[in-house]
Amino acid sequence: MGYTHCLTMHVETEIKFRVDDLPSLTHHLMAVGFALQTPRSFEANVLFDTPDRQLRGRTEILRIRTYAGRCILTHKRLPENSPGEDTHKHRIETETEVSDGEALAQVFQSLGLVPAFRYEKWRTEWSLGEGHCVVDETPIGIFAELEGPAEWIDSTALSLGVEPSQYITLSYGRLFDLWRESHASSAQDLTFAALGDTDLHGTGTTGFARPD
Repeated sequence: MGYTHCLTMHVETEIKFRVDDLPSLTHHLMAVGFALQTPRSFEANVLFDTPDRQLRGRTEILRIRTYAGRCILTHKRLPENSPGEDTHKHRIETETEVSDGEALAQVFQSLGLVPAFRYEKWRTEWSLGEGHCVVDETPIGIFAELEGPAEWIDSTALSLGVEPSQYITLSYGRLFDLWRESHASSAQDLTFAALGDTDLHGTGTTGFARPD
């Protein structure tokens, strides 16, 4: 198994918001100057943890992500001297690209870690100046994330018609927990296979599917 030399560590600042009209959001992104960075691509994520979920208890994640032909290892944890959430979500993020995610997963399991949570989405990435916007089509609805300096997030959100009251700082894992509670669902993973044609907005099937 090989690794590329692209280890990065930084404070990630972001917010999510729900998307009810994807064509309208796409139009607004282009109108304010966003450039398409990565076309719509399938993304699969696996979170690893101890069997008793010690990482989750410390608000940490250890994730292997496969997306747009790349495999990324990511660790996130709370900042040491600032809140994890205020108006925005803040995490210390360390990540690197790896060449063989399956081999790395085997190493984790040999060390006693287990695949604790899987989640999937179709993601489209847009960039503008100091930050970027990702649009995630998930089995429980469509969300967008703005990531960058806090001031950039707020000004960009305003230009897209998103008010601070619409900001979401929850992870997809926590959003899935809330969805399961409200839908009395026994699904354990946020995947298209597990949730089928679930439609958060009640307008029919999502039409999303995992690629063959």
